[in-house]
Amino acid sequence: MKVGDTIKLNFAGKPKEAVVHKLFANSVYLKMDFEKDKGKIVKRKLHAVTGGAKKKSKAK
Repeated sequence: MKVGDTIKLNFAGKPKEAVVHKLFANSVYLKMDFEKDKGKIVKRKLHAVTGGAKKKSKAK
């Protein structure tokens, strides 16, 4: 994920498109268009947007 990438995510139960505005180690700022507010910037945790890393199970 880089600045300027377009991603799709669920927002309030509905699929929305967002553009990555700023990207930090643990958070991401997304620019989203809403019905009454075009170009709103929303902050989310990075693991919430990417789905988080999958945990590996140790084979014994």
